Amino acid sequence: MKRYLIFLLLLAFIFNQFACLKKEKEDQTSNQQTEQSSTMTNPQESKYTFEREKMVADTIVARNVSDKLVLSAMRKVPRHEFVPENMKRYAYEDRPLPIGEDQTISQPYIVALMTELLGLKGNEKVLEIGTGSGYQAAILAEIAKEVYTIEIIPSLAKSAEERLRRLGYKNIIVKIGDGYKGWEEHAPFDGIVVTAAPDHIPQPLVDQLKVGGKMVIPVGSMIQQLKVITKTESGIKEKSVLPVRFVPMTGEAQQKKK
Repeated sequence: MKRYLIFLLLLAFIFNQFACLKKEKEDQTSNQQTEQSSTMTNPQESKYTFEREKMVADTIVARNVSDKLVLSAMRKVPRHEFVPENMKRYAYEDRPLPIGEDQTISQPYIVALMTELLGLKGNEKVLEIGTGSGYQAAILAEIAKEVYTIEIIPSLAKSAEERLRRLGYKNIIVKIGDGYKGWEEHAPFDGIVVTAAPDHIPQPLVDQLKVGGKMVIPVGSMIQQLKVITKTESGIKEKSVLPVRFVPMTGEAQQKKK
């Protein structure tokens, strides 16, 4: 009798294992079919994914951006969602594109480089000056814990906020305002990215940067340099990275030209 019970238990165990394996195989098949169906029903998204991967490999990795968190963000964020409909076919080319209001979305390499220069690890609070279409904010939000972004042009700020919400970003807060003044109530920040060029480094932004934090900013009028500003206990350290061309910072920055 005892042997018979053991036999029944063993048989039940084998049957259960077989059933689990069968269900797992069915689930895998179902998932594969769903993925294949998704690709077949939306070949345009598959095309954009391919173009995005190619963009990262050919224009970002090839130019020595190597931070894994940055590369992952660049592969994930759909740049074509951040440009006008008539510009989507150019979305993954390495060049700036017009987004309206005489503003542009920066070229992917510059976005990746500026993000890498911040040295983010994943738990930071970051301020962005110049929301534009929201693309740089989205890249930052894939890495940082919190992103605060300021746009001086109301129409761009509103459309960027709607876009970011639609794409599911819950760790980005958009504000309409003059970025020169920063966002004092949320300071200090671990990092600051400025996507419009003043002709000098805004002191309010330096004041709102944590000791040990970095600010990446284009500085200059006709000739601009991308700079990394590191705040220390004794002041700031300034490093020039490469020549760039950004739209000028407007608002108070123009009133305080040096």
